[in-house]
Amino acid sequence: MFIDSHAHLNYEDKYKDTGELLADIRAAGVGMVVNVGWNYESSALAARQALSHRGLFFAAGLHPSNLADFAEGDFARMAGLLSAPKGVAVGEIGLDYHYEGTDEGAQRRAFAAQLELADALGLPVIIHSRDAAADTLRILRDNREKLHNGGVMHCFSGSPETAKEYLKLGLYISFAGPVTFKNARRLDEVAKMVPADRILAETDSPYLAPEPLRGTLNTPANVVKVYEKLALLRGEPLEALCEQIEQNARTLFTKLRGETL
Repeated sequence: MFIDSHAHLNYEDKYKDTGELLADIRAAGVGMVVNVGWNYESSALAARQALSHRGLFFAAGLHPSNLADFAEGDFARMAGLLSAPKGVAVGEIGLDYHYEGTDEGAQRRAFAAQLELADALGLPVIIHSRDAAADTLRILRDNREKLHNGGVMHCFSGSPETAKEYLKLGLYISFAGPVTFKNARRLDEVAKMVPADRILAETDSPYLAPEPLRGTLNTPANVVKVYEKLALLRGEPLEALCEQIEQNARTLFTKLRGETL
């Protein structure tokens, strides 16, 4: 069974018919999807979708690029969402310094606050980091005691050296469509060196469709291509990799249940 550990099926403007979409995902052999929020509204929708569909789980969090969406009390409301049996993580959270004019200080404060929230809830974290590796590492090291429930560097795009530092913190490394790209030599090296018990796979749908589908609307059905490339890079049978990633996902997201799509 394939598991997509990070997707955004809560983009209503991109996915019109969730039932039909999930049927296509199921037909591809994908059994579970973690549907991830980026603010309170998207997190609440992800929670409702998970309640309505088997094999769909959710995470709730405030993405660093969505700080303008934040309203007083949102973190408490997200905690309420995550009390549901299918709320598996706080995320996605982290830092994104890609855009000019970013309020980096506000991002760091929100990141630290949500690490504290996850610790209080006994949940892992799903971490986004773009053009902010040094600060991401510093904040995670400073909050090491709040990572007892684990976490994952989602859609990892950094160097092998950076990956090793995240691994030292007990985090998982998740690969998405970019690992299939022809110019992804650095990611190839990371994929080869991540320990078997720390690797995850995702699509980050609707973004980053894998080769040969680049430029199209991505869906969790395409996570199969990420698995195939990882198996090739690591010299492992695809079935064995599927079993390992399923075990890893269940270890990190302890609220995943036996139900499938």
